Amino acid sequence: MPLSTIISSTYPSVFSTKINPLSLSKNPPQSTTYLPSCIRSGRDEPSNKVNKPITKSSKPDKSLNNLDRRDVLLGLGGLYGATLGRAEAAPITPPDFTTCKTATDDGPPTYCCPPNTDKIKQFVFPSSSSTMRQRKAAHLVTKDMEYVEKYNKAVSLMKQLPDSDPRNFTQQANVHCAYCDGAYTQDGYTVELQVHASWLFFPWHRWYLYFYERILAKLIDDETFALPFWNWDSAQGMTIPHMFVDKTSALYNSLRDASHQPPTIIDLGSSTTSYSTDQELIHSNYATMYKQVVQKATPSLFFGAAYSAGSTAEPGAGSVENVPHNIVHKWTGDPNSPNGQDMGILYSAARDPVFFAHHGNVDRLWTIWKTLPGKNRKDFTDTDYLDASFLFYDENAELVQVKVSDALDPSKLRYGYQEVEILWKTKPTTTTTATTTSMLPTKKALAETSKKKAGEFGSNPRQLGSIIRATVKRPKKSRSKVEKENEEEILVVNLELSRDEFVKFDVYINVEGEKFGGPASSNFIGSSVHLPHSNVMKNMKVNTLLRLPLNEALEDLGAEGDDDVEVIIVPKAGKGEKITIKGIKIEIGV
Repeated sequence: MPLSTIISSTYPSVFSTKINPLSLSKNPPQSTTYLPSCIRSGRDEPSNKVNKPITKSSKPDKSLNNLDRRDVLLGLGGLYGATLGRAEAAPITPPDFTTCKTATDDGPPTYCCPPNTDKIKQFVFPSSSSTMRQRKAAHLVTKDMEYVEKYNKAVSLMKQLPDSDPRNFTQQANVHCAYCDGAYTQDGYTVELQVHASWLFFPWHRWYLYFYERILAKLIDDETFALPFWNWDSAQGMTIPHMFVDKTSALYNSLRDASHQPPTIIDLGSSTTSYSTDQELIHSNYATMYKQVVQKATPSLFFGAAYSAGSTAEPGAGSVENVPHNIVHKWTGDPNSPNGQDMGILYSAARDPVFFAHHGNVDRLWTIWKTLPGKNRKDFTDTDYLDASFLFYDENAELVQVKVSDALDPSKLRYGYQEVEILWKTKPTTTTTATTTSMLPTKKALAETSKKKAGEFGSNPRQLGSIIRATVKRPKKSRSKVEKENEEEILVVNLELSRDEFVKFDVYINVEGEKFGGPASSNFIGSSVHLPHSNVMKNMKVNTLLRLPLNEALEDLGAEGDDDVEVIIVPKAGKGEKITIKGIKIEIGV
């Protein structure tokens, strides 16, 4: 059967209307047509491709991107899209600033497009003899008043820059808004350019912090200045750092959850669970970190799904982006403002200075992940990944084109992270039953579940209004140690989510009885967490994949010789029509 037939039958395409990007104004439009995500049709000429001239005066250098390969790109489709294999594709290229449009409509329309310029330069690495900057744990430098005052001054000066300056604080926040909320379409296509929920998540945010940090250093004329990182994976750093809660500081933001101020400890695994003691919560947080970083030992599990030119946005988030990254955003944002502004919704998240400390820790985990045991802990080598490129304004307000391949080694960018104790590298004590009633689903959900005998999921999509149980066949049982070292057994959940709301569900396997534990449970294998974009995305859906490892869980549960696995999906937030499970399968790969 042709691949296009498989895709169209498994996952119906949604195609956007052809447009001419050059006809769009550089100024904020009075009205905007927002283009839904779509997949490729499998035809020779993709329906979402735009045939338009490329002028050298306004376009970055794309000589390395081999754009003619786009014509044979195949998008992701249905449950099996990520594993069907891709024809020769092409990397994501920088957006055309002249086509940038209103990205959000959360109240008054927000125009988060950058100043346009025809002058684009290629990134050049800093000299190997230049200062190696050290990013320190925020909770360890809180008492270093000289550093805190320096950081506060830098952000204050950034806020004082004129609005027309791309280094201005609001303009810098808008960089994130434009790249994550539909302001850009992929150059040459009518599909959205998105830097979340794919393999672009880590490198794009690394570049974002790099230039933000360099701008701050320039403003205070201190080449040694480095951003702090919010060390929420350490017990001592599991509260919002004190330097960000001083109401007189430029680092303060009022749109945060008032109930989550210090000394409240963050819950990295869930936005809804409560714990009887702080130590119990800390133990759960370490279990979350172990499962999200140590257990996710292959590139596709850690970084996320492949995302090439012409592909549908948000094909699948990596482990850390899902949890704890999304959870920290939601936990920090103000629940009394629309969708949890600022940190709790993507378009406004970077308006809070703590965003950059949060992402400093996310970036740090990329470095740590590659040092852990496991032969597959490597960066992708696919040229669609390595040659993907973006545009950022630097400390001199000059527009720079950067590539993913240039972001793989932080030392070449002349920064590193302070070494701190990491207690989650060791496998935590696990349980197979819940230890607190706060972790249990509702009595109504349990009653509905207990009436049903688990069978195969079937071919019909099911809304996640209550617990779903399904028996899933394994492609191979009793795999050898070498086989498991080479490849992971992976549970793949095909789902559709509402883009404008926070949604979350947890996934367990082989639970005996009706009790579900948290991250420390051996039966718990992971969660899906989706942050809202903006109200302009209202009623829009995203089709994506959740991929969770099974090797270690099956070993712990003594189930390696079983023919199948019982999968239990427990809704936590955004139930019903907000989450649709379209399919479940198990595959073996990296």
